[in-house]
Amino acid sequence: MDFEKIHDLVAARIIMKDVEDCYQALGIIHQAFRPMPGLIKDYIAMPKPNGYQSLHTSVFGPQGKITEIQIRTPQMHAKAENGIAAHWAYKEHNYTGKDIKANEKELNWIEQLREWQKAVRGSDEFFESLKIDFFKDRIFVLTPKGEAIDLPEGASPVDFAYAIHSDIGNQCAGAKINGKITPLHTELQSGDAVEILIQKNKKPSEDWLNFVKTNLAKDRIRSSMRLKNKKLGPGLAKTIFAIKLRVVVLDRIGILKDVTNAISSSKINILSVKTEGVKDPYHYLNFLIESKNRNKLEGIMFTIKKIKGVKEVSYRI
Repeated sequence: MDFEKIHDLVAARIIMKDVEDCYQALGIIHQAFRPMPGLIKDYIAMPKPNGYQSLHTSVFGPQGKITEIQIRTPQMHAKAENGIAAHWAYKEHNYTGKDIKANEKELNWIEQLREWQKAVRGSDEFFESLKIDFFKDRIFVLTPKGEAIDLPEGASPVDFAYAIHSDIGNQCAGAKINGKITPLHTELQSGDAVEILIQKNKKPSEDWLNFVKTNLAKDRIRSSMRLKNKKLGPGLAKTIFAIKLRVVVLDRIGILKDVTNAISSSKINILSVKTEGVKDPYHYLNFLIESKNRNKLEGIMFTIKKIKGVKEVSYRI
């Protein structure tokens, strides 16, 4: 345990009449005490997967002591204390009183638990997945339409893609974070706006297992790998090569799209793409591609070299 990261040795909980009062209380507290950067969390606007709602802040309190403060309504407090137990009691005993109730939508995470328990092989693996997916700090990432997606801290664009839909995850070829193309292994931060670039008929890369965080993404990637190897057979599966393709280009609008289309038109699977600035006006486009035929690379390289702005093409297996 890293004791230097433990901030909430002193804690306080404030119960307010309604949501508006909760935010007013937060403002008053920050006027009186200096908040710690990065430790203000709004679980009212963006609840945790289990439905938990509250405002959290850590401030430098009296005598400089770091104090964590939780602000919530009475309803939020009741749900935090015994909400899920109340739901089970309702199901088991058919209670109908207003004091025991639960929103079915807020309990979808329990169904997730059941699905994940079916997907993993043993109890140790199941509980390890819970540590990542539920007990780790959460971040909230935005879709292009402004919908907030709840993910564990350290999640990547691939985790985000699978959280949207399995097909989007499987066909993920790249990602834009806040309007900029970034590597698929990039760690997302709360508030990031993410757009997934898909390639039709693309398949997941086994390399993704090295950086994805959610159990959902890991399960979908492994399932795809098993299906792929089953279709290919033990002999053919070994003939697929992972190739690193580097393209040096003069930066211009649409250059990445043109190179990507040239590769896709040759029916080559793009596993990932990463852009790297070298020295203006030159840039590197680094592709990881799959191919069954090494000789086909020469044709692809010739096609790419004819694209306007391409200065050099090389590859490494």
